Amino acid sequence: MNRIGHVCKEIFRNLYRNPGTSLSAVLSMTLLLLLFDIFWIAADTSDKFYEDYLSDLQMEIFISEDYPDSSITIIKDEIKKIDAISSLVFISKESARNELTDLVGIDLLVGYDSSNPLPQSFILTFQNDFINSTDLTEIENRILSQKGVSNVYYSKNWLAKAESTKNIIADIGLFLGILILLTVLVSSANNMRLTAKTRAIGFSQMRLLGAGKLLLAMPFIIEGVFMGALSAGIGWGIIFYWKEKIQFTSFEIVFPTLEEIGFYCLAAGILGLISGYVGIRRALRL
Repeated sequence: MNRIGHVCKEIFRNLYRNPGTSLSAVLSMTLLLLLFDIFWIAADTSDKFYEDYLSDLQMEIFISEDYPDSSITIIKDEIKKIDAISSLVFISKESARNELTDLVGIDLLVGYDSSNPLPQSFILTFQNDFINSTDLTEIENRILSQKGVSNVYYSKNWLAKAESTKNIIADIGLFLGILILLTVLVSSANNMRLTAKTRAIGFSQMRLLGAGKLLLAMPFIIEGVFMGALSAGIGWGIIFYWKEKIQFTSFEIVFPTLEEIGFYCLAAGILGLISGYVGIRRALRL
């Protein structure tokens, strides 16, 4: 119990004897973690927007002109066997003509009632998990291998560019995340090291009285955990405060769940533990 009391006493002593250092550590960590939080929200929001936008992607399968109408059901049954498909719509020659008329405003096929030149086709939509270049290329090749299919069209180049942009954003996010976390670690460790230097004489006295290195280091390690978790919590408090003040109507802002935020604050506490250990290590020669 005496050791626990000593650790608690030393933690509060560090905080009230060095309020400027403690406040500086909390503010700097809060700012850095807040930047990470904002990018986290932006990344989740862009992913949600990307998924919603791609969910409208369609693939059109054109049927050969000389393929008998009686056999179109065979192609339809084969396409239905593909698990990735969420919907399948058949576009007959007449339906294609009506869509063309709605698009341009007039019927361009007047006089072609007996020989409609428009192709018959199937319109496919896909489950979100399969809307990527790899899976759609595989599906395209599978469909093209069927007899009676003349062509398959979807926005292949646009999809590739969208995926490339998403990968670039993910890479930038990973780089910034690592950079911010390293900066937090270094900044917090330096603050702990500065505090430890001001109490170097006290360490020597405690060592002479038989105190172990772990006992002397524990207040700084716990303080690091507390400051890390507190900084993360303050950052999210600021975000949720402004969340109620700012509303966007053009798109939906995606926020992490409370469970994810809880794990994030726990991770920030562990980061503070590491910084506390690094900061006190040299003073105690651990």
